[in-house]
Amino acid sequence: MPQDHRPAKSVRVLLAEDQGMMRGALALLLGLEEDLEVVAQVAAGDVIVDKALECRPDIALLDIELPGRSGLDAAAELRDQVPDCRVLILTTFGRPGYLRRAMEAGAAGFLVKDGPVEDLAESIRKVLRGETVIDPALAAAALSAGPNPLTSREADVLRASADGATVSDVAGKLHLSESTVRNYLSSAIGKTSTRNRMEALREARQQGWL
Repeated sequence: MPQDHRPAKSVRVLLAEDQGMMRGALALLLGLEEDLEVVAQVAAGDVIVDKALECRPDIALLDIELPGRSGLDAAAELRDQVPDCRVLILTTFGRPGYLRRAMEAGAAGFLVKDGPVEDLAESIRKVLRGETVIDPALAAAALSAGPNPLTSREADVLRASADGATVSDVAGKLHLSESTVRNYLSSAIGKTSTRNRMEALREARQQGWL
């Protein structure tokens, strides 16, 4: 049987969402649930772990694309730094690659934002009972999509190629030779079945591999 993570009192929730209106609305709606209490709200990914260490939430409700640091990276650190805090990813971008990365980071749930708040509240309760909650349509898509074909280095090079960075720029940033950067880019382009590095970057983001 899964371990029961329910607290003795109301469930303490940390909410990470960069859009102020969405963050405020979620906090308000969750606060209407008798057994839920939003104890912290943050707008950037690089403050999630510090805030969790400070307020010790039972659940961290995290968006993925946040300023400073992604919610997926924060989830992995929360697993190590605040192990009693369960992570539920709530995002606009229901991408199969994101789901796989969230599970690898130790998240206990993954939902998209278009569902009713009642379902979100119930998902929080399920996660606290030790269950895993995943959007059904996204779970099916992830199974059919297969694993991320990119190596960590190929992904690093693609990320560093954004915003018009040259091969020389990428090489300097990642402390690699230019020929090594070209090899990684060529491999990434082949694996994404695209024609150039910008298309490869776009496809990798669309799939949630970055």
